[in-house]
Amino acid sequence: MTDASMHARPDDDPQESAEWREALQALLEAAGPARVRQIMDLLAEAAREPAVGWQPVRGTPYVNTIPAERQPPFPGDLAIEERLASLMRWNALAMVVRANQAYGELGGHIASYASAADLFEVGFNHFFRARDARFGGDLVFYQPHSAPGVYARAFLEGRLSADDLAHYRQEISARRAGVQGLSSYPHPWLMPAFWQFPTGSMGIGPISSIYHARFMRYLQHRGVLDAQAPASGPASRKVWGVFGDGEMDEPESMSALTLAARERLDNLIWVVNCNLQRLDGPVRGNGRIVDELEALFAGAGWNVIKLVWGSDWDGLFARDREGALARAFAGTVDGQFQTFAAKDGRYNREHFFNQNDALRALAQGLTDEQIDRLKRGGHDLVKIHAAYHAAVRAEGRPTVILAQTKKGYGMGEAGQGRMTTHQQKKLDRSDLIAFRNRFDLPLSDEQAASLAFYKPAADSAEMRYLLARRAALGGFVPSRTAAHQALAVPPVSGYAGFALQAEGKEMSTTMAFVRMLAGLLKDPGLGPRVVPIVADEARTFGMANLFKTIGIYSSTGQQYEPEDIGSVLSYREAKDGQILEEGISEAGAVSSWAAAATSYSVHGTPMLPFYIFYSMFGFQRVGDLIWAAADQRARGFLLGATAGRTTLGGEGLQHQDGHSLLMAATVPNCRIYDPASAGEFAVILDDGMRRMLVHGEDCFYYVTLMNENQAQPSLPDGVAQDVVKGLYRRAAAPGGSAAVRLLGSGTLLQEVEAAAKLLADDWGVPAEVWSATSYSELERDARAAARHARLHPGEPPRRSHVEQCLGGAAPIVAASDYLRAWPQLIAPYLEARFTVLGTDGFGRSDTRAALRAFFEVDRHHVVLAALDALSRAGTVDGGLCAQAIVRYGLRTGDPAPWTC
Repeated sequence: MTDASMHARPDDDPQESAEWREALQALLEAAGPARVRQIMDLLAEAAREPAVGWQPVRGTPYVNTIPAERQPPFPGDLAIEERLASLMRWNALAMVVRANQAYGELGGHIASYASAADLFEVGFNHFFRARDARFGGDLVFYQPHSAPGVYARAFLEGRLSADDLAHYRQEISARRAGVQGLSSYPHPWLMPAFWQFPTGSMGIGPISSIYHARFMRYLQHRGVLDAQAPASGPASRKVWGVFGDGEMDEPESMSALTLAARERLDNLIWVVNCNLQRLDGPVRGNGRIVDELEALFAGAGWNVIKLVWGSDWDGLFARDREGALARAFAGTVDGQFQTFAAKDGRYNREHFFNQNDALRALAQGLTDEQIDRLKRGGHDLVKIHAAYHAAVRAEGRPTVILAQTKKGYGMGEAGQGRMTTHQQKKLDRSDLIAFRNRFDLPLSDEQAASLAFYKPAADSAEMRYLLARRAALGGFVPSRTAAHQALAVPPVSGYAGFALQAEGKEMSTTMAFVRMLAGLLKDPGLGPRVVPIVADEARTFGMANLFKTIGIYSSTGQQYEPEDIGSVLSYREAKDGQILEEGISEAGAVSSWAAAATSYSVHGTPMLPFYIFYSMFGFQRVGDLIWAAADQRARGFLLGATAGRTTLGGEGLQHQDGHSLLMAATVPNCRIYDPASAGEFAVILDDGMRRMLVHGEDCFYYVTLMNENQAQPSLPDGVAQDVVKGLYRRAAAPGGSAAVRLLGSGTLLQEVEAAAKLLADDWGVPAEVWSATSYSELERDARAAARHARLHPGEPPRRSHVEQCLGGAAPIVAASDYLRAWPQLIAPYLEARFTVLGTDGFGRSDTRAALRAFFEVDRHHVVLAALDALSRAGTVDGGLCAQAIVRYGLRTGDPAPWTC
């Protein structure tokens, strides 16, 4: 319901009200709409005075925003386009049903694309432009459940074969058959030449499209992309997103709407397929989702175009002088509209048009069949074109088109508008023939029943038209281009020499990163491609000095004098600013990072993004977005600052991170490091840049950074490759022969080094110290070596790096500021006894020393673990453990304190 219908009250003076309406109508006829709007603005300004307290009604009548008289001429062959849309629907349906008839468990979706087919086809035929040598191309985010329809179109275009379609959701079997397997949803990792953006997780597509549109502007304003190309207007590149109305319930879908309006992103167009149904039932059974979304988007500052009714309704509206239709729609909720969609023309006549005499009169000349065929706006190519035409010409703000459709359109009793339509995977013979008849498909009964794919002859009018339209728009979409453009990486000694030869200088690895970043930004080749990204924590991480030197990106520049303008660290926004400061929005920041990290393929312009954030609020908070970036083959650095459970003393449970490394390890193309020193970080940074920028490797990095100032050692000669592999020897045992090996990483390496000294001084036990920069890289290498040995029994086994470093029987003790499961990744590949100390449990607030004692990862517990391992191996007397407990005052009570 709109506010007008919900809060209507009796008119105190109907005659006066009529005179006001007549005066307004007279003004419209005499001076036109512009003058009416001007007068209404003046009246509204006066009415909003506190003494009156008037507020405008939210929303507009449940009719099309673009009236019939303002529609542009349809530029194509309507009959051919309708036939093509019908063929797409059939081949998409056949693909899903065939897969499920054959295997019964592959799933897939019919109803979503059935509702969205016309929305897609108008885009494909008239608006979605491909990338070519002269034009960067539009970006299109496809509704994931509609993927079968996109495959069906690619089949007609000749990009996919019938064998490919027959292997829908059979990617492994397809490879064995020598054909292209078709992924369930848009997945660039699985189909790297086809899909451009992953949208399969609901809500990821909407927020990603906003930040891609914003990043496109960022590149244009900074002059990285062609500054001569128009940034606005019909000829400019657009970002299109076709999403579902149920998807709008996801927080990510709505979280950046105001940013899109604030940034005036008129290069962004959303089409929300309002088929009124989610997976289980209505999106808003007792309300109207179109009205709700209209109020939400308009309030956020978007241009809203409602596309509710098809051309068949134009005649009814023209004859409806009393506004009976608008009043009836105002009193009809989506649950009832869904029922109307599921029922036939006779039911709709009885339950909608027979509500009153005015409606009954409007439907008098219509047969039940004609009523049944009254289209909703999202199924009318002419209306859709008019909406898209207006959207690409809108200026100054993003546009959303709210297109009403029927879920399962054309599926008849098998699924149209029914509660179960989303789960409909199979159709019987009569359903298939009815679908054939509904769309007048050139198939025999047997072809329909056998789900034969249909492709018109190459010289048919349909095929010539389809290919000509795509040629006029620059080529085929979706299509992903990833031609590698190598970028030169400066020598590490230039920007990070201070870290490699630190000589005991005290600093945190976070500060070391910021200093390296500043050095990279000064490089004339790479510097302009660097994209620093923060979520309102730049000052926390010591990056304030970059405000003045490279500026914070703002699409409007800086229109105020900042309070700290006299400071050398003053806050400076600029239209060509380089820092993306996203405010308190980790989802927004990582979406910006993904847009920058995929610029090499999306824009043909490689960029190097560094997103630095509280490590606790990275993978834990926005893991789904990071997973989508991985699918999209992102390249860049994610930097988890204030990392570790015992390094952020006063913040406590919600801020102390002990698990992000494990969460990152679940992402296959993410390389994960926990460096203990600035020198180690420098080597990792150099290796990552060369992998991604020089060699074009499809990977990205998650690296932890600490806020604890420590004396930084110089990196020993010859260990750089071992740092990258994940493990190198930091210190040999006194005398050269180690009784025990101690592994440390991150900020706890210094505790491990101190433990080695205590073992030697207090207990006479020689210990080796190893720096474990990445347990996941060690495990990746060891797993590969084990698999090779298993599958090649006749060949000499290849020893992994961890086996080469830690072979033999000497016990091993690892101390980590993360969960024990992180070091335990390498446990299956070790022969010796392996003891792991870690920080399982919730965090606490206290000093670093107290926290490390509490979690039993400090130097004293490392000593005890080493003595225990040696005593169990029979190397030292077991009584030493009891002596150590007394000597260091260790707590022995149960249960462990972190479990309480």
